[in-house]
Amino acid sequence: MKVTLAVLTVSCAGLAVAQAPHPVDDGVLRNAGKSGEWLSYGLTQGETRYSLLDQINAGNVNRLAPAWSYDLGARGGSQEATPLVWHGTLFGITNWSIVFAVDGRTGKERWRWDPEVNQDAVFPRICCGAVNRGLAIYENLIFAPVIDGRLEALDAETGKPVWEARIAFPQDQYTLTMAPRIAKGKVIVGVSGGDKPTRGFFAAYDALTGHLDWKFYTVPGDPSKPFENSAMKKAAQTWDGKFWKNGGGGAVWDGIAYDPDADLLYVGTGNAEPWPEKLREQNGKDNLYVCSIVAVQVSTGELRWYYQMVPGDSWDFDSVQQMILTDLNINGRLRKVIMQANKDGFFYVLDRMTGEFISAQPFSQVTWAKGIDQKTGRPMINPEVRYGSDAVTVSPGGGGAHNWSPMSFNPKTGLVYIPTSTANTWTYASEAVYSPRPGWANGTVRPSPKAVIPSPPAIGPAPLQGSRGALVAWNPVTQQIAWRVPGGGGIGGGTVTTAGDLVFQVLNDGHLLAYSADKGEKLLDVDTGLHTGMGPPTTYEIDGKQYVAVMGGTGVVRPRLSAPAPDAAAQPAVPYAPKLITFALGGEAPASGTSK
Repeated sequence: MKVTLAVLTVSCAGLAVAQAPHPVDDGVLRNAGKSGEWLSYGLTQGETRYSLLDQINAGNVNRLAPAWSYDLGARGGSQEATPLVWHGTLFGITNWSIVFAVDGRTGKERWRWDPEVNQDAVFPRICCGAVNRGLAIYENLIFAPVIDGRLEALDAETGKPVWEARIAFPQDQYTLTMAPRIAKGKVIVGVSGGDKPTRGFFAAYDALTGHLDWKFYTVPGDPSKPFENSAMKKAAQTWDGKFWKNGGGGAVWDGIAYDPDADLLYVGTGNAEPWPEKLREQNGKDNLYVCSIVAVQVSTGELRWYYQMVPGDSWDFDSVQQMILTDLNINGRLRKVIMQANKDGFFYVLDRMTGEFISAQPFSQVTWAKGIDQKTGRPMINPEVRYGSDAVTVSPGGGGAHNWSPMSFNPKTGLVYIPTSTANTWTYASEAVYSPRPGWANGTVRPSPKAVIPSPPAIGPAPLQGSRGALVAWNPVTQQIAWRVPGGGGIGGGTVTTAGDLVFQVLNDGHLLAYSADKGEKLLDVDTGLHTGMGPPTTYEIDGKQYVAVMGGTGVVRPRLSAPAPDAAAQPAVPYAPKLITFALGGEAPASGTSK
């Protein structure tokens, strides 16, 4: 079945779920996932992306048909966002931080808001595309991260701005690309700035007023000045040289989860800057808190615990990937855990109350480490991957075994579904002197194509033949693959799993797939016609119908920065035009919605 749509929704008749009778407060968010709505980036505050909807199931998923599509309008990057669904309305964000609201039944536009970013000025400051990963909702407000460093609160009914907060400035190499999260009446957002000379941080703002509550830096600043808190004082002992002059790194651009019972916020931090340890003058130091998970008290912003995946990172192994909170029975004991399929190729299970290491094993091919010490939780780094002017090829590479593509956890099967790059390498060599410059600001150089470059021996599952990517169903208790199928990768698309014994996956070539959650049997393969720039799938229910929705497409990526924006109505059809597409069970599709 071929469908040429941009956002994908699947609908299915069944028991109706009443729309929320009041605004989204802390209690509603605590129970997110128990209704047919989608109220947070990962559906639940524990980022599970597990839906209780089962109207669409393994027995009827092959009957999915297009319901409606919406032209996203803006051009210039991938569609990485996860739309929210509340009171029958679907809220999304597309390129250049344009926010829209459409009727979740028909795709008819309700409102659209453009922050009018100065694209010519901001585009050169962006690390990795004019993208946004999502929104947050609280009370009657929609919170939008604007790529130029603003956090905007919009009225959910009208799209009109209510308040604006300045998080960071593009002149300082910062941008905002992550979906904000809500915790205890606060909006939490971090700054992007990976591969730039920046100092990472995340901050909490009062959701109703926009006033700054607290701010947490992920790496220390100039040690000759007072430390912001005891966490920074401790971190400074793990750095050498004049690291602060180049920022240090630790950008926060994706993973955040929240446990309201523990009052703990869990945040993943980015790689060190510049990449080569030699250029940071570190001499084997750990460099806290890069490539870590930090747990902070939501009420105060104080550090409670941390776990560092890659001490002294030199390989761009951000640890900002999605973190899932759940309870697992491990060795006869029920543990409150936090799980992450890291960019570095290892799947980590930690005690989320204390940060205690429980286990970690490779879910993809790995050469940078010989394994993780199961007593200390520290990696046994392969000495052959330490590089200077002589190049070395390392697996995974900078793209990672698992990047921003969302994974999902199904408590019925006990499996985590990970979009994975199973064969991923990068060749690293260091500059002699660090010289930040646009487009290649991480301190590495490209080796000569004639160079003979060593590659250390690998551990972990061998790549699937004929496919660089795979969907891996991982058992977090046994730390083993339950099943895996070819297709996808660590960047682009993603997964959602449901009580209907399904895993939906989106591939970056525009295909929407459905598998049985327990065995990995392929049950659906739909070509959406989008072909590139795909975001993760979601599912929701309105008026007793279950839908599956997908965003994708890039359009033209700003060929001339100073060129005026073309009149969309006067232009011919653009290849890979961005769209939102929905599917439902059977029936004819209503007329497509269009942006204004």
